[in-house]
Formats: sequence, structure tokens, C-alpha cells
Amino acid sequence: MKASYLKPLLPLRDIVIFPSMVVPLFVGREKSIKALQEVMKTDKSIVLVTQKNSEIDDPTSKDLYQYGCLSKVLQLLKLPDGTVKVLVEGEKRVKIVKYNDDSSNFLTCEVEIADDQNISKELEPLALGLIKKFDRLQVLNKKDLNDGTNNFKNLKDPSQIANNIFGFLFECKSKIN
Repeated sequence: MKASYLKPLLPLRDIVIFPSMVVPLFVGREKSIKALQEVMKTDKSIVLVTQKNSEIDDPTSKDLYQYGCLSKVLQLLKLPDGTVKVLVEGEKRVKIVKYNDDSSNFLTCEVEIADDQNISKELEPLALGLIKKFDRLQVLNKKDLNDGTNNFKNLKDPSQIANNIFGFLFECKSKIN
């Protein structure tokens, strides 16, 4: 049986966070700000989960996906308009075992770590080939898609390469839509 952890939860609109991604988020919902304030008092660890429908302002368990990312808050800045800018780093993919909607302050959830499956040495050449194809995509687009993509070349772990490229592509798709 896997160990489970009870953690504060931050619902996300129109973005998916993967392990090893570092992303700035702008947070305005009261429950989400309270969750961030709570994690800043302890280990700065929070679960980031994408909403199924970004237009829902007060999401409950049925509005959220079953998998998320255990993340670390690297920096938190309170803005003059009452919102918060937070820099987060995804650490581990997690499966949400149970949502706790009953808290009036902020959402929490019970999670267990979802280990990557079928990672082997045979994937390394495929992952490196994926980086080369991604570089080619940038050339064909005749522009640098993002300064952060240069960091892909420094990655060696196939899982990290897949997480970063997929996260980047999801981010690009969100900007286009």
C-alpha cells in the first residue's frame, strides 16, 4: 500500500503543471490565496490540479482532474490589487485519493505519489531525438518559441524531457486559444 499525504490544493485554470516545470501563477481566488498562505507557514508544498472547466469560480472535487502535481512554492508576492503572484516548481505527479471540500478556508486533498511507469535506458535515445525534433519545430516556425526551451537540451532524463516538452506545448496551445 502506498503512503498518502494530506495537502492543501490549488485549482488551476487553463494550465497543467508537470514535474520539473517552474511556472509563475497569478492567484486571485480567496480560497486559493488562503491555501498559499497556509503552505508558506510549513513546508511550502501544495498540490496543483487543473480544473475541467476554467469558468467555474468555486470548484469542487467533480470539477477537478484526478491527477495533479505536488509542487513547491519558490516565491510569493502580494500584489497591490489583492491578488498574489507565485512562482512554483512541479516536483512529483500525484493521484488524488480523496478531496476534502468541507473546509471553508481552502481545499485540501489526500494524495499518493504516482511513479513514472516503464522508464528504462532504451527511452534515452528517443527522448534526445524528441529534443532534436522540437528544435526543428522552432526552426520551421522561424522563431524561438520560448527562452525556457533552451533548458531542454540540458535534460537527460526521459521523464523530465517529456514533462517539459508536453508542458510547454500545452502552454503554447493555451496562448493560441
